Order: sequence, then C-alpha cells, then structure tokens
Amino acid sequence: MLTILGSSSRSGLCDKVSRRDFMTIGGMALGGLSLQNMLHAEDLQGTSSHKAIINVYLPGGPPHIDMWDLKPNAPAEIRGEFEPISTNVPGMEICELFPKLAKMGDKFAIIRSLADSDGDHSAFQCMTGRRRREQPPTGGWPAAGSWVSKLKGNVDPAVPPHLSLMYTTGNRAWGEPGKGGFLGMGHAPFELVGRKASEQRKSDNMVLQGVTLDRLQDRDSLRSSLDRLQRNADASGAMDGLDSFAQKALGILTSSRLADALDLSLEDPKVVERYGVDDPAFERDGAPRMVRNFCIARRLVEAGARVVSLNFTRWDWHGGDGMNFVQARKDFPLLDTALSALIEDLHQRGMDQDVSVVVWGEFGRTPRLNKMNSRDHWPQANCAVVAGGGMRTGQVIGATNKYGEHPTDRPISFQEVFATLYTQAGLDLNTREFDVRGRPQYLVDAGIEPIRELI
Repeated sequence: MLTILGSSSRSGLCDKVSRRDFMTIGGMALGGLSLQNMLHAEDLQGTSSHKAIINVYLPGGPPHIDMWDLKPNAPAEIRGEFEPISTNVPGMEICELFPKLAKMGDKFAIIRSLADSDGDHSAFQCMTGRRRREQPPTGGWPAAGSWVSKLKGNVDPAVPPHLSLMYTTGNRAWGEPGKGGFLGMGHAPFELVGRKASEQRKSDNMVLQGVTLDRLQDRDSLRSSLDRLQRNADASGAMDGLDSFAQKALGILTSSRLADALDLSLEDPKVVERYGVDDPAFERDGAPRMVRNFCIARRLVEAGARVVSLNFTRWDWHGGDGMNFVQARKDFPLLDTALSALIEDLHQRGMDQDVSVVVWGEFGRTPRLNKMNSRDHWPQANCAVVAGGGMRTGQVIGATNKYGEHPTDRPISFQEVFATLYTQAGLDLNTREFDVRGRPQYLVDAGIEPIRELI
C-alpha cells in the first residue's frame, strides 16, 4: 500500500530513487504488477455510474445508549447524564449534544439493533462485515472497498477507487482500513495519511517529500511533491519507455486530480468552515480529531473515489471517573458538526442519491454505568447511522429493550448493512469471485439480504 501523507523512518525520498526503484515502488504501492492489467481491463470494459461509499469508523466502541438509543425513563445508573432531543422526524430522538443532526433527521436513518458485534477492539468488522474469529478463505477477507474496486474499477484512472483516510493509531487495529484479501493487493486501500516517523507502519509505503500529519493543512507541499515527481520522470525519459497502461498507473501518482481533492484551499472557505476546526493531536492510542477529513472524503468521491474510509478520534472511555461523559461532551459536538456538514453537502450537490454514508464503531457500551461512572464494552447491542445512497432515511430501524441491553426488534448484522451498501453502490450480491484455492466467494454469506426498510 502507498501513503502520500505521512512520514517515514526511511531517509530516502520518493524523488531521489532510481527509475527502476521508482517503478517498483509505484507498482507495488498501487497493486503490484496487476495494476496495468486492471487499467487495461477498465479500458476494455468501461466503468459504470459513479456510486460511492463513505465509511466513518469511530474507533473504540461509541456508547450507543448515550448517542442514538437513549433511555430517559431508565434508572439514573443506566440512562446516564444526557437527555434526548427530538429531530425533525416525529418520534425520532437522539442525544441533546447532536442539535445540528437533529435538524436533519429526515436525511439519515438510525439502526438501533446491530446484534452481532464481534467484541474485539478492531476496525475489522466495520471494514469487512466479517467477524475476525470467523475462518477466512485462503488469502483473507477483502475490505468492502476492495470488493467495490474489483467489481467496479476506476472512475478516473488518476484516482484509485479504494482510498483510506485511516490514521495509523497506537492501537494498531483501530487504524487498519482492511486489505485486498483474496482479491489481491491491486484492490487494497490506497492510503492517504500516516503518522509520526517513530510510529509509521513498517511496510512498503512510499512517502512524498516527508509530508507529515502536522503539515496536513499545507496542501501545497503535496502538490509540489507530485510536480517534482512528474518533472523528474519526464526528464529521465522514463515516461517514454512505458506503454499507455503503465503511463496511466504512473498517472495516479503524478496527476493533480488526487492532490486537488486533498487541497482544501480549493474549497469554498465557507463550506470548509462548516465542518469545524481540525485538531491534529492524536487522542492517546486513537485517531486525531480531523473533522475536515469528512469534507475531504466528499471531495475524494467527487474526484472519482468509490470507497473512502476514515477513522475519527478515540471512543474507548471507560478507564476514568466519569470519562464517558467528559469525552462525550468534547467529541459528540465535533461529530455533530462534521457529519451534519457532510450530509448537507451531499444533498446540496445532488450526491445524496449516489453516495452512501455509514457511521459506526466496533461495539456498544454497557447500559449500566460502572463504579467509575463510565461504560464498559458491550457487544450485545450496537448502533449505526446511515445516510445518502438513495436510501429511505428519516426513520429508526430496530429497537433494544428498556435498558438498551439487547435488540428486541429487527436484529441486524454487519453483513446486512454491507449488503445494503453494496446494493446501493450497484453491486450484485450474487456475484462470485474465486479465492486463491479456486473456491467461490461472495460479497456476503448466503441468505444475507439488504435491509428492506432502507431500499
């Protein structure tokens, strides 16, 4: 995989490697030797309409009972410190710290009955729909974006279809966007962000001119890096020695289209302002509070991305006295601002029928507060918020019991959510691909259907 925003422990910079090394790095980063074949296949087959998915992962297990499934009539040790407020949809209530989202309840749906959380502190299930403990096929389970990349290909040859804004986190499993699995490295996520050199992934990443997280807002550094890379390749004659499909592969690295999508200075300042102000400091072993990455995700989709995943701050709050509510007062308003701005932008740009958004974490939180006035891990109940994608929004799907302990109505699995996202992205759930042993594999298990209330 390739990282274009981040720093590396390697001393060499991408524009100082040899022609041979550069082509090796570029080829491996963008899917190995199969990339040219993939681009060739794209030319032969063409691409379909541009449907897309934005996957917002909240690492650590956000408290479902304090966010989307409040129980105001429960005892104090269960209901906690927050009150529900009404949305613009009658009967649909959410936490009082989400006032902006409350004004657009008709533009999203709440799934209150996710019932099969694995219980691991990991992004795996939110990226793949699969349980980590489930026996994978040879080669491993592909991330959702890998399926979309394989079956839909590129919208624009200069923009990989599967992109990641997932920061490398201290808890490594919170920063992993998934892999290509048995579909191959050619469909692994193209990684756009990294972390400090001492904590950078030890993989074959290529970093452009040492652009680190603290320089994330300096998009000119990225643009300059790409410009130098292209000038050097042209000057050396490297471009002349490539066939048209290899030039497309290199074009992903040197085109300004991807850099422009990452360049918020090209966005209307009033739009950027609506997303809030970034905080690049990492939250302990979680991700930073980069609220404007919600805007960048939308810009990446506009540029041609089909799936964009991002992680946002850290939601594992049960370790300190009242930490659950202290952190919620800090992070709920940030999520409220960023997510409401993203949903509004999709509707204003006419993208709400094509771009699906899902927001979730790996599990919910204990309904009963612990002795530190916080909530522990609780995989028995979980929530998700979905928007866009032409889905039927303005509704609540499923319910938990009076204490938010377990689903009592319409239990839903992660795979059903992904079946819905795949369907709205134009994928046929009956499509099969073969793993490295030649065994047929499907996007979801047999019998899994999209959530009927949403489509």
